[in-house]
Amino acid sequence: MKNNNICILVDNDSWILSYAEKLQSILSGLGYVASLVRKAEHVSEGFVNFMLGCTNIVSKNVLEKNKHNLVVHESALPLGRGFSPMSWQIIEGKSEIPICLLEADENVDAGQIWIQDSIELNGTELVNDWRALQGEKTVELCLLFLKNYESLKPISQAGVSTWYRRRTTMDSILDINKSLSDQFNLLRTVDNEKYPAFFEFAGKTYLIKIEKLDK
Repeated sequence: MKNNNICILVDNDSWILSYAEKLQSILSGLGYVASLVRKAEHVSEGFVNFMLGCTNIVSKNVLEKNKHNLVVHESALPLGRGFSPMSWQIIEGKSEIPICLLEADENVDAGQIWIQDSIELNGTELVNDWRALQGEKTVELCLLFLKNYESLKPISQAGVSTWYRRRTTMDSILDINKSLSDQFNLLRTVDNEKYPAFFEFAGKTYLIKIEKLDK
């Protein structure tokens, strides 16, 4: 009989926090002893530690507290390891974004994969829209792991790995010599508050905010 204790770690103020809270609530309703913690040192011993949206590398001592330490990553691993894979692939123009649940490893995004799925986009989603899809799929994969654990078999990653770098505010810059149509996928990834789109002209910097009027 597996341990009923589940921990959920979100080590920053990421938008994923509300979905981590939703996962905790669902797990509690299913009879699990589910805790949500904000620092790695507060991870408790148990069956699974779901590490959602974490930005810090977790030590081996923390990983050893649970039988499984699982992360969600949005790429066809080992392709697209690293930071903000969903944003980078949207900028690349992809409409089907792979997503997987994998075992955390001492090497970033290199662990065995438990579940693979995808997120379908229609090309109109702005950041809050596709984050909602990403968040719901994250919760779904975590629940699927627990429901189907006895029948799941993890697979090792194979092939050459590629990496996405960490995005910065400069990645939201628009090129005034290109059309909005040409840069719409970039606009889909900007956050109007944290890293808004902007352009530079005549020695000045101008911000642009994007909102969808028709839902």
